[in-house]
Amino acid sequence: MRNKIIAGLACVAITCSGPTVASASAGISSAAAPVVRLSLDGEHLTVRDAFAVLEADTVQVKLDPEAVTAMKRTRRGALAALKGGARVYGWNQALGPLKDHPLDATQQRRFQRNMLLSHAAGTGPALPDRVARLALIIKANQMARADEGVRPEVPQRLLDLVNAGITPVMPQIGSLGTGDLQPQAAAGLVAIGEQAPARYRGEERPAAQILPMAGLSTDFEFQQGEALPLISGSTVAAAQFLDAVHQAESLADLAEGAFALFMEATRAEQSSLDRRTHDERHIPEQKAVAARIRTLIKGSQWMTDRGRAQLDTALGQEPHPRIQDAVSVRAAPHILAVLRRDLAHCRTILRREINSSTSNPLIFPKAGGGYEFVMGGNWDAAMMGHAADTLNADVADVAVLSQELSGRLLSSRWSYGLPANLAGGVVGLNSGLVQVQTVAAALIPEMQSNAFPASVLSRPVKDGQEDHNSMAMASIRKTLANLGQLPTVLAVQYLMAAQGIDLIKDKMTGLSLGAGTNALHQAIRKRVPALVDDRWMSPDLQAVTNAVTNGELLATVRAATKG
Repeated sequence: MRNKIIAGLACVAITCSGPTVASASAGISSAAAPVVRLSLDGEHLTVRDAFAVLEADTVQVKLDPEAVTAMKRTRRGALAALKGGARVYGWNQALGPLKDHPLDATQQRRFQRNMLLSHAAGTGPALPDRVARLALIIKANQMARADEGVRPEVPQRLLDLVNAGITPVMPQIGSLGTGDLQPQAAAGLVAIGEQAPARYRGEERPAAQILPMAGLSTDFEFQQGEALPLISGSTVAAAQFLDAVHQAESLADLAEGAFALFMEATRAEQSSLDRRTHDERHIPEQKAVAARIRTLIKGSQWMTDRGRAQLDTALGQEPHPRIQDAVSVRAAPHILAVLRRDLAHCRTILRREINSSTSNPLIFPKAGGGYEFVMGGNWDAAMMGHAADTLNADVADVAVLSQELSGRLLSSRWSYGLPANLAGGVVGLNSGLVQVQTVAAALIPEMQSNAFPASVLSRPVKDGQEDHNSMAMASIRKTLANLGQLPTVLAVQYLMAAQGIDLIKDKMTGLSLGAGTNALHQAIRKRVPALVDDRWMSPDLQAVTNAVTNGELLATVRAATKG
């Protein structure tokens, strides 16, 4: 069995013998891909597939026929084990602290609906539609592994919602990372046509009204043992974490572009990017970051002894060697590489998570024939929670670095000759970009305090039955919050570096910027003109922030570094 995806603007079918190897182009905000088609078998859903789902306008997903057959086989085995007298949590026994309460045959059917009603207690902002859609697909893929005992009609119902364009309204607050009970229960209520809200074509209404609008029947019920697999497992956390990783990968590229533009504005020493230095550290991600920055600045004549001497002479100063730049400049490839390393680790965790059985209990074949229920803790999201906290720390540190670099540009001494405050016209009469840089500085303490790890803050609940909780959802929400701040911090650096270049370019006559950095400078100037006399700065910063978030600068960075 294999996963098949059609993604990207050309909508070309991708055929492969293993995991999917192509997806739509990435961006901070969703880059529209007309359609993504997936076939789920529980084994081959990839991180790229997930990214494509996050970007797509339309998604069409089906279950692999072999997975359908396997689910039917496991379902029969599970029911046979129950007839043999097995007492099983969530099937013929109640939940949580009430686990010792048996359920008779007449109660078990009603219990499915009751479970969803009682557990759909979440609050706070709803998941973005694209993330909620991805959560349904991940859950269907996990069920397709045929270890959770549900009929294939259950994951198919989730995919019916996806294919029809219906998105359950799934509140973000309530999950402790010990299964995403609250948001998944809300999705379950939508699946059975209750009054829980859902969205369809921009409209939000109770599911009982929304389903018929999309051509779906409200007549669907979960049978014995099927509601618990729906809400058990940290599926929503996985979907949100995938969204965070997707955003962070794009912002990592943008941070490298901003650093390269800063180097041009300060005529930095290129020796800090020397391949031999980075080879000697034996960190693959550091070597790759340094290589991409070298590519961005390739051809720069500003970042040379000649360029530095030419500006010194134009400023009436005796040319002198730079010797070496500040720590923030020399160590930037290593700092940025930490984010890259941890993103790769996050991808590994997520690839496993979305292709794993994360419910409780699970149902496995017995060696001597038949099936047995096995209780476990595969729903726990500690791995994702700790990884999210680490990623959050990386994001915050990249923001700190960016703010430090933009701060250097304000100082004539630290920037090696740029006008104070990056003021245009008459310095003093004009205050320049000093308050633009303050915007970045104002965000840093928010991001730093928000980077405190939530995954170490477990507390017992439910009469001690759930006495250790990963708090992964809190970790991921905090990471997403910082990812929402980083674009502004990077936009400040881009805007200020571009201004620094413009303030001295008349003194650098005959010298060229690097090909990549020149392209970035031009992209910014298409959005905002260079600052001469002071003007209202909020629109300028917002315009560059938009260029960060809408993919314009990202496309420029990636075009300059590809290959």
